[in-house]
Amino acid sequence: MDDSILIETRELVKIFGGLRAVDGVSMTVRTQTLHTIIGPNGAGKTTFFNLLSGNIRPTSGKVFYKGRDITGVPPYRRAHIGIGRSFQITNVFPNLSVLENVRLAAQAVGHDNYKFWADHRRFHKYEERAQAILQQVGLASQTNLPARLLPHGGKRKLELGILLASDPDLLLLDEPTAGMAREEIPMLMEVIRSVRETGKKTIILVEHKMDLVMNVSDRISVMHQGQLLAEGTPLEIAANPTVQKAYLGDLYGDLTEGK
Repeated sequence: MDDSILIETRELVKIFGGLRAVDGVSMTVRTQTLHTIIGPNGAGKTTFFNLLSGNIRPTSGKVFYKGRDITGVPPYRRAHIGIGRSFQITNVFPNLSVLENVRLAAQAVGHDNYKFWADHRRFHKYEERAQAILQQVGLASQTNLPARLLPHGGKRKLELGILLASDPDLLLLDEPTAGMAREEIPMLMEVIRSVRETGKKTIILVEHKMDLVMNVSDRISVMHQGQLLAEGTPLEIAANPTVQKAYLGDLYGDLTEGK
């Protein structure tokens, strides 16, 4: 077993009727890296993500996490072994405060996970953890604000905070900037970068915005029609003629200018 590999797929296939949504994808993601998956709509990215998180089961192939075969392990069990996932649609408790959203998530994975109606003052350790997480994701000044009043970018940060409350080793982030105003995006991406670097987390990211992908990723996998088209560092992907033609367009010039 290679301890530097956190999660690995081997010849993963998912067929829906006559559609091979994921077609023989073998991929390795190394510990404490930010690994991005790109590709156009219909490339198979979200289906592949669902196979990693256990939301769907593969037609064939295997998924290994820390060397263990987790192909048949359901999503709730994957959460307990250190895999956390966000979705394209923001999922928070709108009428609870920002702090309560994260505190309850921390409490849910602790020994007090069924005591939701007890006086919250009994659970200082969870509140302290929630405060630290909100500081990390840039929401420390909005702890008492009802979550529904956060701007969309703030809700994305809160969702990341809720995910971090379970202290996963691997974060699966499905288009975390979807629906955000352009001016909000750099701050969220900086938070994600900081989580990876200071929290010693491994992150797999699906993202359409190529400029963000190139600036934050350690490694990039490109999917096309359910298959793995190319894989490499951001500069290797940018220099790949097939990828350049199919996905990056004029961005290639921006990336390589001055080399």
